[in-house]
Amino acid sequence: MEIEAIYATPGYAGFFADDQRAIKRGANSDGFVYDGEPVTDGFESIRQAGEALIVDVELADGTLTRGDCAAVQYSGAGGRDPLFRADEYAPVLRGPVADELRGRDAGQFLENAQAIERLRIDGRRLHTAIRYGVSQALLSAAARAEGTTQTDVLADALETEPATDPIPVFGQSGDDRYANAEKMIVKGVPVLPHGLINSAEKLGPDGEGLLEYVGWLAGRTLELGSEGYEPRFHVDVYGTIGDLFGPPYDRTEVVDYFYALEEAAAPFPMQIEGPIDAGSREEQIDAMAELRDGLSEAGVDVPIVADEWCNTLADVQAFVDAGAADLVQVKTPDLGGIHRSGRAVRYCEGTDTEAYLGGTCNETATSARACAHLALATDAAQTLAKPGMGFDEGYMIVENEMRRTVARRNRGADRTNANGTAGTEPDRDSGEVSADD
Repeated sequence: MEIEAIYATPGYAGFFADDQRAIKRGANSDGFVYDGEPVTDGFESIRQAGEALIVDVELADGTLTRGDCAAVQYSGAGGRDPLFRADEYAPVLRGPVADELRGRDAGQFLENAQAIERLRIDGRRLHTAIRYGVSQALLSAAARAEGTTQTDVLADALETEPATDPIPVFGQSGDDRYANAEKMIVKGVPVLPHGLINSAEKLGPDGEGLLEYVGWLAGRTLELGSEGYEPRFHVDVYGTIGDLFGPPYDRTEVVDYFYALEEAAAPFPMQIEGPIDAGSREEQIDAMAELRDGLSEAGVDVPIVADEWCNTLADVQAFVDAGAADLVQVKTPDLGGIHRSGRAVRYCEGTDTEAYLGGTCNETATSARACAHLALATDAAQTLAKPGMGFDEGYMIVENEMRRTVARRNRGADRTNANGTAGTEPDRDSGEVSADD
């Protein structure tokens, strides 16, 4: 089935774009927004509405499949592509991207997605958000053309065996870190709560703010959690621990702080994302490796998660090769085409670094569902509930998409076993519009 046309419509993402550098420099909150001037190129204010570019791929049978171009909340920071503006990039989809894809076989997902990765305009690669959103629409188109699931299309492209159960979902609380954490505990979320510790004020002058929060989280989990509930705590600190202590990161003072976090989280396991935010990828890798070695030598069991400066496929490979993290976040909008995120997850196989298939609150329901399929296809260690910072909606979207897909694949396997011939349940959801919308 051929691709007939590509359409682009500016829209909204699930959260906001924030100038991380301005926030870390001490911008004061003014209700939901921030006072002060932005410092990162492209921002008109420190917090502004997240934008998405809605991609529709029309197939020869008139079917429309879709993807959403969106960028991370903290665009332009840590080596990432600049702030994404939908109106600015819509002509790129309607022109060069449409010209490249029109007439192609929709069933050839990997070939089509790679063509978009190779496309250059004025010698420059397309913004990661464009490559990300277009690849989602191409993935949906291939599933439609082949009469199968997006999980199976990705598994074929990446040469994997999909997971047979949903991947553990990581909930993100936003600034409402207490009420949303309680929601996660009641719903039995496997990994929680993100916490959004993105300023020195939230961390506390000596780090005591985070310690108090983790202690509260452990206590509340014991109070509210159902019998047998054993979640993993995961808190993102956006480099604030590194800012507080400074190098060297393997010294006793730093290691003791992580031990205190481990004790505060007990009896639950604890991992820290983004403990350090250095000035370059090389400095970040060196600092993270130093911290990891210090924790290991001291017997402190607090895995660290790479985020800042770990954006592209090459970045992920560099962190894994250096042993600079226990987990790497594969930040899906930053890698471009969704298949590249899959390759990043696969690169962790056989190493002592696990893959966390992440992303951003500033995505959409469409991109979140596509990533749910990628999580299943690659059997990632954990995947992110997204979009938004309200928790419930993102968790529902990602968890239900995985459960729906696992159930569908099981029904197909049951038919194969009963009939003795391979068969796949017909695709009745090619546009990925479900009751959860």
